Amino acid sequence: MSALEYIDLPRVRRAQGAITLPGSKSISNRVLLLAALAEGRCEIDGLLDSDDTRVMLAALRALGVEVEHDAVAKRAVVIGAAGRFPVARADLFLGNAGTAFRPLTAALALMGGDYRLSGVPRMHERPIGDLVDALRGLDAHVDYLGTAGYPPLAIGMAGMAAGEGGYRVGVEGSVSSQFLTALLLAAPVLTQRTGQPLVLEVKGTLISKPYIEITLNLMARFGVTVARDGWARFTVPADAMYRSPAALRVEGDASSASYFLALGAIGGGPVRVNGVGADSIQGDVAFADTLRAMGARVDAGADWMACEGVSVADGQKLRAFDADFNLIPDAAMTAAALALFADGPCHLHNIGSWRVKETDRIHAMRTELEKLGATVDSGPDWLRVTPPAAHAWRDAHIGTWDDHRMAMCFSLAAFGPAAVRILDPGCVSKTFPDYFDVYAGLLTEV
Repeated sequence: MSALEYIDLPRVRRAQGAITLPGSKSISNRVLLLAALAEGRCEIDGLLDSDDTRVMLAALRALGVEVEHDAVAKRAVVIGAAGRFPVARADLFLGNAGTAFRPLTAALALMGGDYRLSGVPRMHERPIGDLVDALRGLDAHVDYLGTAGYPPLAIGMAGMAAGEGGYRVGVEGSVSSQFLTALLLAAPVLTQRTGQPLVLEVKGTLISKPYIEITLNLMARFGVTVARDGWARFTVPADAMYRSPAALRVEGDASSASYFLALGAIGGGPVRVNGVGADSIQGDVAFADTLRAMGARVDAGADWMACEGVSVADGQKLRAFDADFNLIPDAAMTAAALALFADGPCHLHNIGSWRVKETDRIHAMRTELEKLGATVDSGPDWLRVTPPAAHAWRDAHIGTWDDHRMAMCFSLAAFGPAAVRILDPGCVSKTFPDYFDVYAGLLTEV
């Protein structure tokens, strides 16, 4: 969408209709990197066209990977570099795309070369020290160019000294699952070079486990099967090498589906999303369970989901919830916005990963919910939202904190009695550039 300073939400009564989801960001950027590291040609359909995928595409081209991209057709063709990028010296700007920055850091560090990786100021505030420590444990050469523990980074040639039986390294799992994902995706770069297996041992409690499931599933599609001991140990075999499937389709984004399913839950519905369903490999499809617990009906087929619920414009309410959202942290933001329409206080637990996302989402969510009249308490990894009484809603200008998910989840506030303005709505370009146009097509105004 264009660079609007703000968008005023219409006052709406009902949401109904069907939409086709854009491709998953998590899958799109993983597949692009896997195809670039693999041997062979991969034709990717359903690829998300967004800021984050454009960042990954630009980085791969800068590294000498042959890529053809048709944004309109949502299609890309990648000719893999068979484990070694042609360009050994590059300065890469990776915006605020964690799904590009972390995996590329690992792949380049295990490959060796002369690289500089940087991003927007917020990316330089997002921790990467646990990943760098693990890479250094493999004798990779990674230096901080600013504050220790954070980007920007300099990567040099790697030593790669194997111990008896191959390589073994620990990685912290309690801050971000992207660190383990990065090491898993990059591991065949090391095993292909050395002919030795790599064992990754998780330290602490691994969060956001469904994202690791996505990683393992996609690695298998590119010919690498990872052995695992629960969530504690992952072994990439000595003969691991990526080989591209001839064609691969990216499924719709389950995190984005949450906003539209939520519209059905508070706007009567039904609202149907096409592109993701019961056969999805994404953990955020479990958001359907949250909606059911709040009193909505959710149906699903192999590649679609539909939701119908209450009419909050007529004074009906959803049921309050008290739930652990460790497995679906992105969709949990949608649940926090739905708490505005619940019949009592709602508790979100185990959401500490919000602190290190595009913004500190616990702080940002509390700030913006309070503007609308909610009473909000928070802690290191939890949020408690008491919805405003009908007379206590307040008109608000909602700050989006340069965070696409803040903009999208607060679009649900259109069903409340207050006048709501979303500031910097263009931040949705990170994952869903035409979100507000698609959203508007489902609404019936007051």
